[in-house]
Amino acid sequence: MPQNIVPDTVALDDAQDSVIIIDQTLLPGRVSIIGLKTAQEMYDAIKRLQVRGAPAIGVAAGFCLYLLMKHSEAEDPSSYIKELLEKKEYLNSSRPTAVNLSWALNRMEKCARNIIDNAGDTDFSTLRARVTDALRLESIAIRDEDVEMCRRIGEHGVTLIKEGAGILTHCNAGRLATVQYGTATAPMYLAHERGMHIHVYCDETRPLLQGARLTAYELSSAGIETTLACDNMASSLMKAGRIDLIFVGCDRVAANGDAANKIGTSGVAILAKHYGIPFYVCAPITTIDPATPTGDQIVIEQRDPDEVTDLWYKERMAPDGSHFSVYNPAFDVTDHDLITGIVTPAGILRPPYDQAIAGLFR
Repeated sequence: MPQNIVPDTVALDDAQDSVIIIDQTLLPGRVSIIGLKTAQEMYDAIKRLQVRGAPAIGVAAGFCLYLLMKHSEAEDPSSYIKELLEKKEYLNSSRPTAVNLSWALNRMEKCARNIIDNAGDTDFSTLRARVTDALRLESIAIRDEDVEMCRRIGEHGVTLIKEGAGILTHCNAGRLATVQYGTATAPMYLAHERGMHIHVYCDETRPLLQGARLTAYELSSAGIETTLACDNMASSLMKAGRIDLIFVGCDRVAANGDAANKIGTSGVAILAKHYGIPFYVCAPITTIDPATPTGDQIVIEQRDPDEVTDLWYKERMAPDGSHFSVYNPAFDVTDHDLITGIVTPAGILRPPYDQAIAGLFR
């Protein structure tokens, strides 16, 4: 792993009441470690992609809600729950597509409610301290489970990799998108650790360039042979026989196997189908959402037009005016029939995905 990245992408500094993150908007040019203390700072960090990647967002959300409730001055259970729900909904509104965000916040709420609902006649000041301790332990458990899930995704995914394989990935589903290992990159890290020679091709991933700024950075820093390609070069690589398989992450998997991931993923999957290249989605259990029937029900976040027109340029590079607009969705949905397999901590799911996912949750 890169030597100048902290051991965990997201960490809790309980003594300083801070959630510690790497500001990923500054990578790779500058590694800046920042502490999030206020609700506004926490919301902005998720919204602005200072912390990003579905698993990392979920871990951050757990730590954030714990710290926001740590110094609650509520004087009774109902006002405490009211405050918790307000802070929960505020954090949840920062990004709608990644199910890990709402999942982690709901889990923290459930933890608090379980303590309060079974408190009996406990004095509320004592009860509040008990809930605080429980929320702290729950947030740490979310973090620890993320590390273990990613490791297990890697263990299953590495069985798909052959010596000398050319692997394509899109966006960043690496260590920077989780706490450790990553999802789509976990099989690559394990293959590298075991002495296998692989060559990873990273899509640039416009418009925010997560593939160029983050994935190419972390993989090459780890000693993995890495090549950067613009998004519209993927077909050329596949046609030239340079790609043997594809690993991507995801922000939500529907009950039928449709998967939402960073914009451009669907196009990669269509190309892979054309060229007969296996296309795998790597997903923690927390990213699979059996309550969402198909990809049609996944809310797709629309981003600021400036990310396309201004962000990477000294001067605006596109026209302006009443007859001009920008289309900037953060994600697209890859249809389940384009997906060869879904690599989870429990194993590799195969079609029919509705049955495989239902069995997973049973």
